[in-house]
Amino acid sequence: MGRIKIIGAGLAGCEAAYYLAQKGHRVELYDIKPVKFTKAHSYPGFAELVCSNSLKSIELTNASGLLKEEMKLLGSIVMEAAYKSQVPAGGCLAVDRNCFSDHITKKISENENIHIISEEVSKIDEYNKDCYTIIATGPLTADSLAEEIAELTEKERMYFFDAAAPVITSESIDHEKVFRAARYGKGTADYLNCPMDKKQYDDFYEALITAKKAKLKDIDKDVFFEGCMPIEELARRGYQTPLFGPMKPVGIVNSVNPDKKYHAVVQLRSENSGCSLFNMVGFQTRLLFDEQKRVFSMIPGLENAEFVRYGVMHRNTYIDSPRLLDNTSRLKKRPDIYFAGQITGVEGYLESAASGLYTAIGLHRHINGFDPVDFTKKTCIGALMAYISDPSVVNFQPMNANFGIMEPLADTKLKKTEKKLQRSQNAILLIQKFLDEIL
Repeated sequence: MGRIKIIGAGLAGCEAAYYLAQKGHRVELYDIKPVKFTKAHSYPGFAELVCSNSLKSIELTNASGLLKEEMKLLGSIVMEAAYKSQVPAGGCLAVDRNCFSDHITKKISENENIHIISEEVSKIDEYNKDCYTIIATGPLTADSLAEEIAELTEKERMYFFDAAAPVITSESIDHEKVFRAARYGKGTADYLNCPMDKKQYDDFYEALITAKKAKLKDIDKDVFFEGCMPIEELARRGYQTPLFGPMKPVGIVNSVNPDKKYHAVVQLRSENSGCSLFNMVGFQTRLLFDEQKRVFSMIPGLENAEFVRYGVMHRNTYIDSPRLLDNTSRLKKRPDIYFAGQITGVEGYLESAASGLYTAIGLHRHINGFDPVDFTKKTCIGALMAYISDPSVVNFQPMNANFGIMEPLADTKLKKTEKKLQRSQNAILLIQKFLDEIL
């Protein structure tokens, strides 16, 4: 059947390893932890969530919600773990990070077809038609292996900078100044909301744009992913920018005083199942730690906030997938090598996991002599993977799941929300139709 080597036990690597093992393949899963940790990782378990504990919307009118449903149908271990470790988050799926990682680590460790090897991989094996490698090292690929990948792809590696939001203790929040509510009333009122009047926002804005930032090494300019922009960088784009982003007050109603209008609102989302920790939604940052303490303590309710983790920034590396990979995520010049996860240019937790699942399905079918499955761009997973392997894409940038990359509906008479729901329903039916062939 051939040897399968997977480098990286993040979301994509675990998803690929588990799928292939369930299909009877013997898998060697290599991970740098716990022998060594990157600057962003700290938990010894697999599939550690670094930037946030949110897996975004569960609504079928959102492409992220659709992707979750598709992955559940395809047998995703990540989706299984997510629902096992779910914490309150209104219309979003958020998880207890440690419980999430523990569930996946246990399932992977107990699978007799997966051999776990805890060591850093710095070399890519020479071509061997009886051995397949899936590189799923993510955006924080170790320097030695990153250089190997650069040599292999004959392309200059691309990158952007990603950031994580701070996490604070619930007991340090002034609960008299905050209130529970979900934006637009979606789901239950699981978010803590810190309201600001105009004077409070003005003072906070001035402090934010003048605060000292941590220096980023080895770059001439800042390159950020738009979907994870540091709050201070958003603020520098203009006074109104945060008010139309993470500090948007629209759709948030205080049940105690429903007629009260706020100039800005900072939302806090539960970080763990016991709701003893909260993260600052949309407040990823590269400010110095003491500056984070000073500036974020200006937010009403957070005057005495205890930070158990400050926001951090790290460099994310990805390859030029449209020119390097075929439609099964296989390297065109090396048929024994596949790529999966954020290193391919998919952006987001679920997108990374979906990439690992998709790659594993393709490799399984290749080993067994079957043609690749065409999920089509009518499905979210199909559209996402088609995008990163489309050679016509110019100026390739990391891509989240979204309806814009999916094939549009023929019926243009439907309202916007109805169109999204119809797209999701059609995609789910297609995945269900494919199941016999895929699985």
